Amino acid sequence: MKRTQTTKGGETASFAGAGIPESNGDGTKNYFRRLKKRLLVSMSIAFLVPLMILSVYFHVQFNMTLKKSSKLQLISLAESLTNTIDLFLQERVVNIFNLFHGSAFNLNPTQQQMNAFLQNLIETSSAFIDVGFLDKTGSQIGYAGPFPYLQGQNYSKELWFMTLMNQAENYYVSDIYMGFRNKPHFTIAVKQRVDNEIYVMRATLDPDKFYLFLRSIGRGKEVNAALTNEKGEYQVVDPGQGTPLEPSHFIPPVLTGSGVTEISKSGRTELVACTWLREVPWVLSITQPLNIAYADMYKARRIIIFATILVIIMILSVILFSTSRLLNRAEANEEARKELKSQLFHAAKLVSVGELAAGIAHEINNPLAIISSQCGVIRDMFDPEVGGDAHMKPETPDNIVRELGIVDEAVSRAKDITQKLLKSARKSKPKLEKCNVNQILDDVVDGLMEKEFQVENIELVKEYDSHLPEIFLDSDQIYQVFQNLVNNAGDAIEGPGKVTLTTRVKDEKVQVVVSDTGKGMTHEQMGKIFLPFFTTKEVGKGTGLGLGISLSIVEAMGGTIDVQSMPDAGSSFIVSLPINYKEV
Repeated sequence: MKRTQTTKGGETASFAGAGIPESNGDGTKNYFRRLKKRLLVSMSIAFLVPLMILSVYFHVQFNMTLKKSSKLQLISLAESLTNTIDLFLQERVVNIFNLFHGSAFNLNPTQQQMNAFLQNLIETSSAFIDVGFLDKTGSQIGYAGPFPYLQGQNYSKELWFMTLMNQAENYYVSDIYMGFRNKPHFTIAVKQRVDNEIYVMRATLDPDKFYLFLRSIGRGKEVNAALTNEKGEYQVVDPGQGTPLEPSHFIPPVLTGSGVTEISKSGRTELVACTWLREVPWVLSITQPLNIAYADMYKARRIIIFATILVIIMILSVILFSTSRLLNRAEANEEARKELKSQLFHAAKLVSVGELAAGIAHEINNPLAIISSQCGVIRDMFDPEVGGDAHMKPETPDNIVRELGIVDEAVSRAKDITQKLLKSARKSKPKLEKCNVNQILDDVVDGLMEKEFQVENIELVKEYDSHLPEIFLDSDQIYQVFQNLVNNAGDAIEGPGKVTLTTRVKDEKVQVVVSDTGKGMTHEQMGKIFLPFFTTKEVGKGTGLGLGISLSIVEAMGGTIDVQSMPDAGSSFIVSLPINYKEV
């Protein structure tokens, strides 16, 4: 598997501890501050969102359950009251039937007997007002009560009488009506066959007394009950809510059985449960304010909300404490890592200084040794006590000039080394002009260098972008850079090989890639190639200053040099130059 390592500007990429910035203390603190915020947000979302979703779900389910429970409780109360009212009416019917079977009953009752009948009924329930005895024609032949003018009154046209005579049932409970007395009341009438003739015993009940009975059996906080007929008219009602025969604003949600609903009345919402009576087509409606009916639900809701908030606060506290502790430890470790790294960098600098000093000493010592040696030779030429070679005569000027020429070459070499060293340290401002990079590359390789490559069996490949824009460069300096890179590429190839020159536009930059199929470099070598006096060439074939000077030139024009290489796989030097450098 092929592995590529990249270095920019001759510096290997430093490990920054999972994205920790290699900056000053303030930068590190800002980084950890931002990291703390991100961790708090992400951990809060991870822990609190599921909790809140579950809380909302259970809250809704719990509220629905409590609402249903409250409604069922109110319906249960309504059904219980309905059973009690039905039983009450059945007992009143039985009370009236018993009058037919009493020992004092006869078909022509006296007033005293009718008064006794009434007294008997009142003893069973105070709701009874009066009692009457009627024949099949509807004529009241016996009466006892507070309205004596009803004696002899004919009821054949009354609805309750006609219904009773025409139905199969032998009793009937009427709706509230005004009747002859012009006062709200309702009638319970029973029919009985005596001596093959039908007779009717009827009694009227006071709605107010019936309401007192209804109120006495009702239970529950702020619970109000009312009876309404099929037409929606009140039959029995709290005087504070309405009066008998007054239209009710409540419409039962069901026609039979029981049901429950919510209604708005007088600016407040009430829960209403209703059930239909079996003995009479009346509906019992029980109302309770919503805040009372759902009091348990509201209490439970407050407890759930408080508990949820408490749990959220506890989780946030744990997250905050854990995150702060973790990041404080990480920050301390990062400071220790930076301190250790600083020490390593200092040691590396010392090594680099040592290598630089060794390189300078090595490069300067060679010409100095030559100068010293030649000075000794010249000195011996003028010393009569030292014998020379037969062909060498001290007085010959040509011999002296030849020896001085060797000295001059050594001085020139030392001077060249120092100039290159100064150029690598000094960044001179380039003289910019519009240049065609493709043309500069052609100028570098065309001619002598191309012929040298052919002699050495090195193939030169040009992959130019024909639409490459002209950019502002110092043509002489960039020529020197390209020449150095191409020379290095050729020197890196041992035997047949290939050097490829590629130009392209990428990320608003003109890139020049010089690739070779040479011996490549190790990671350690790549970290040092831009250092002064470091070279991968054999001794005597390079000074190690070319790449350092090239980097200085490219950086002075706003560019960079990237290197990709691995042993035995060749190297690629990528020179990136900004298109709009002059405008910067």
